[in-house]
Amino acid sequence: MSSANNAAIVEISQTANKFRSSIVLQYENKYIDVKSILGLFTTLLTSSDYDLHVHGPDAEEAKKAMGDVFAKHGLKINSIQD
Repeated sequence: MSSANNAAIVEISQTANKFRSSIVLQYENKYIDVKSILGLFTTLLTSSDYDLHVHGPDAEEAKKAMGDVFAKHGLKINSIQD
């Protein structure tokens, strides 16, 4: 894994940890807590589309911030409205 991917994972996790909401990334049949760096390392190995599930008191702000940080690193996410 490149250092650019490492930087993306760290920034994604740090951004997620700024929010109280639950932020979960879905890839195929896997659900990963985005606040977990280890979970991200095992998931963000391919350039695929991911579904982002955000629930909590600051969900709207978290969705925007997460969308921005994923886009910055060239990762595509679909923000899921539950």
